[in-house]
Amino acid sequence: MRMKLCRAFAVVVPLFASVCSYASTLEKVQKSKKLICGINGGLPGFSYTDPKGEIRGLDADFCRAVAAAVGVTPEFKPLNTKVRFTALQSGEVDLLTRNTTMSTSRDSKLGFDFPGTLYFDGQGFMVPKKLKVKTAKELGGASICVQTGTTTELNLNDFFARNKLKFKAVVFDNVEDASKAYLAGRCDVFTTDASQLAGARSSFKNPEEHLILPDLISKEPLSPVVRHGDNAWGDIVRWTLYALITAEEKSITKANVMSQVKSLDPEVQRLLGGTGTLGTDMGLKNDWAVKAIAETGNYGEIFNRNVGKESALKLERGLNSLWSQGGILYSPPFN
Repeated sequence: MRMKLCRAFAVVVPLFASVCSYASTLEKVQKSKKLICGINGGLPGFSYTDPKGEIRGLDADFCRAVAAAVGVTPEFKPLNTKVRFTALQSGEVDLLTRNTTMSTSRDSKLGFDFPGTLYFDGQGFMVPKKLKVKTAKELGGASICVQTGTTTELNLNDFFARNKLKFKAVVFDNVEDASKAYLAGRCDVFTTDASQLAGARSSFKNPEEHLILPDLISKEPLSPVVRHGDNAWGDIVRWTLYALITAEEKSITKANVMSQVKSLDPEVQRLLGGTGTLGTDMGLKNDWAVKAIAETGNYGEIFNRNVGKESALKLERGLNSLWSQGGILYSPPFN
């Protein structure tokens, strides 16, 4: 019925045609019983294939959490930077969980929504230790491997212009090729998000020979992405992220979530569906958050096993710590 009304309304008011065409992503996902997530697929710590053939990583686990909240099976589709937005806009994927930076033009010009920051990152530089470079401002005259057509390339140009330094860009269509070129000595420096630099370095034969400089030259809020005009679906993605963050705040884990349903904390009761109608208000079952947390654990558990202290990357929490622990990770209240 909703789609019939949308089609009829779109004929009368063309402005709403694109909104209506995407109004039933939740229905589509529930009908197919699968959630198709666009991922990087080759980024250690975020989305990659492990030795057993399983897709692992922070981005992949977030997809699993959303799928569990909806009650469907996750399916992963690797996408490069050139086709990631086209795949989402066309409906080839239902959700983009692919280390994508939230930005003005991607929101307003391309027509996407960014439900919340999954990982606070920043662009950095990696250099061979033998160059004895300590800061980014010592990179004047360097050749730098960078992925073209991205915010990374724009940030690079802006940084060198601000600091009145010259450099030579060695550009590649994807970050994997840029990393390989750097390792082969085709450039002095490799630049991308600091988390990607750490992931790339972890795969090097001699990672200890490479230094990630302390400078961050940009703000890179990496967010899941949904289409404009699909507010109900955006709400589900947004509040699944916040549920994982709140679970960490409330010490709700993969192991104890079932027992926490009977918590005396009123907010925990609402979050886990013991009281209220937060789930059904979004078109889900009231235990949606229980299912998400039981599948992946809370945000801290996801972070630690994929990119944190339990992983090969061993990244510090930093800005991705809870607001109560010195970071900026924050969830609105569940009420």
